[in-house]
Amino acid sequence: MKTASTCLALLALAAGPVFAQSHGMDHSTMQKSMPMSPMMAGAPATDGEVRKIDKGAGKITLKHGPIANLGMPPMTMVFRVKDPAMLEKVAVGDKVRFAVEDDAGAYTVTALEAAK
Repeated sequence: MKTASTCLALLALAAGPVFAQSHGMDHSTMQKSMPMSPMMAGAPATDGEVRKIDKGAGKITLKHGPIANLGMPPMTMVFRVKDPAMLEKVAVGDKVRFAVEDDAGAYTVTALEAAK
């Protein structure tokens, strides 16, 4: 009787994970027509603060949090910008959200917007 009780208890414990994994992931009701913001279309966005802007060189100095897609820890550094017009939309001291990509070894800001 003790063996039967032990076996029954073990079966009950083992069945939990089996039933937990039996649920499918049904995304058929998901709204797929929502437009993506330009920031979310490319590399993941990172929070930062503008420290310096060099419009002549097309560069921006940002104090930023971790940049996941580059495996970069928080720091302050200079980035090139893909489009110099981005520099007209921010000022030193602004909190921003930005995306960075590795463009042939040069870290380049591909999207930049003031944080809300």
